[in-house]
Amino acid sequence: MKSTKLIKWILLISFLIINPVLASSSSDSAIAWSVMIMTLFGGLALFLYGMNKMSDGMKKVAGDSMRKILAAITKNRVLGLIIGAFVTMVIQSSSATTVMLVSFVQAKLMTYVQSIGIILGANIGTTVTAQLIAFKLTDYALAMIAVGFILTIFAKKESYKYLGEALLGFGILFFGMKLMSDAMKPLRTFEPFINTMRGLENPILGLLIGAAFTALIQSSSAFTGIVIVLAQQGLLTIDAGIPMIFGANIGTCVTAGLASIGTSREAKRVALAHVLFNIIGVLIFIWFAPFLADFVRNISPVGEGSGIAKLAMETPRQIANAHTIFNVGIALLFIPFTPLLAKIVIKILPEKEIEKGIQPVTWHIDESVISTPAIAIQLAKTEMSRMAKILCRMLEAVVHPFISDEPKQDLIYEQLSLVDGIKMREDKIDYLEYKVTKYLMKISREELNEHQAKEVFAMMSVANDMESIGDTITRGILPLIDKKKDADADFSETGKEEIQEFHSKAMKLMNRMKLSFESKNFKKVKKIMKREIKYRELERTLIETHLKRVQKKRAESVATHSIHMELLDMLKQINVYMSEIAKTLIKLEHEETEE
Repeated sequence: MKSTKLIKWILLISFLIINPVLASSSSDSAIAWSVMIMTLFGGLALFLYGMNKMSDGMKKVAGDSMRKILAAITKNRVLGLIIGAFVTMVIQSSSATTVMLVSFVQAKLMTYVQSIGIILGANIGTTVTAQLIAFKLTDYALAMIAVGFILTIFAKKESYKYLGEALLGFGILFFGMKLMSDAMKPLRTFEPFINTMRGLENPILGLLIGAAFTALIQSSSAFTGIVIVLAQQGLLTIDAGIPMIFGANIGTCVTAGLASIGTSREAKRVALAHVLFNIIGVLIFIWFAPFLADFVRNISPVGEGSGIAKLAMETPRQIANAHTIFNVGIALLFIPFTPLLAKIVIKILPEKEIEKGIQPVTWHIDESVISTPAIAIQLAKTEMSRMAKILCRMLEAVVHPFISDEPKQDLIYEQLSLVDGIKMREDKIDYLEYKVTKYLMKISREELNEHQAKEVFAMMSVANDMESIGDTITRGILPLIDKKKDADADFSETGKEEIQEFHSKAMKLMNRMKLSFESKNFKKVKKIMKREIKYRELERTLIETHLKRVQKKRAESVATHSIHMELLDMLKQINVYMSEIAKTLIKLEHEETEE
């Protein structure tokens, strides 16, 4: 959680609650109030830190499995629902899940329609946290901290260390809850505060407060936990808690909305679908809030005693159950109608022709998911897949001026000549190599497991080799076009055939590399190394046949000798770079298999 958001939240709490409390207290009790406030915010800080720590640990335990699960998404909406619930349970925030979905759709890792089931499942995932918090585990908080610390420090296996980190965060979370709960005990008898809490039974006010606070802290799970802490002191009734939970579901949409700014049309649809599902769900359930309150009272455990003590025993579980029933109910209500809802969103944001600019831009890398390295690495690979596609177009186009003197325009940007199109793409490759490398460097500063660290540095090496291929085409091959024009000479027909043959071999290697990135299966690149060795022999054969023509003093071959030799050498260099890329990727795959 960003510190600025936490500061805003604390300032807002101070203004709404702490100032009236201090104003109403006598000077004799000022010290007691100061201790209460410090304990409250210290507990809050530990609670939020513990939630983030637990989330980080669980993400590391899941590791690359989250990426593999999301990569295996199908159009099965029920499977999407389950996966959405699981991923959100791991990262502890439906907002974060939706932000990731925006990134995946932007990166074309999945389609908008495939994301709908996951969006519905994301809301279910947040209920797991609420249910855990509602259990009175505060007495075991220090034990969890101790066990988590021991595992984190002394465990040898990384998986145990990450599990320890998650348990440590879980313990800190509950210890923070205990501090907050203890700090709030004096408020049980403080009439101004009790009256304020009663006012929250107004559904509109509760809804607005839930939405506003969740938008500020950008985690519905964290806000739900805070609501349950209030309930544990008997300061909140189920009638006041339900509207606040509803509001949290609206507030959590803000993060996804912000993440979708400047993204593709499909990515914007993900954010819009999230907003519509949550708002429509709240609008439906808000009318049944009293019935929902009665229902959860009937199904939840009954506490002993009376008054605030009874509320403190019953309400936390009631709020957690209401939260679960609400989110599961929305998911079950909407899941049969996802195709219809998808069409509605598409009508609101219809397809439109987007004229893609010539200026270099990144399409896939997303700064917001760097804290989830498994996902961030996948986005970097997707951007590199785009680099491979751009290189394919450059290499495919560059041979034409050596075969024909007929001018040709760029296939995609008809306003550009073929050569200008190649130079424009070289600018894109340079830009993308810089951006991808910078992005990977940021990922490398996160807490990575051993394989992820190797993967990051391997991708940096591959990006550098890709940039070198672009340089070879523009700085090595393009000047030969002008050299050929200045010489006012042409290759012999046999020479043209040989150049086309060797160029076609380079294109096969390039296409194989591109397909490996697109399929995310780097085992196929083994053939690149084998073919590159074979093509070296082919180059030697082609050079021999060319030199024989020169030896026979064939005019065309003599006139184009240096151009012919340099062109073959440049194509060979491109093949060598692709072989180096293949070696890097094969080594990475081999290490992953061994692990």
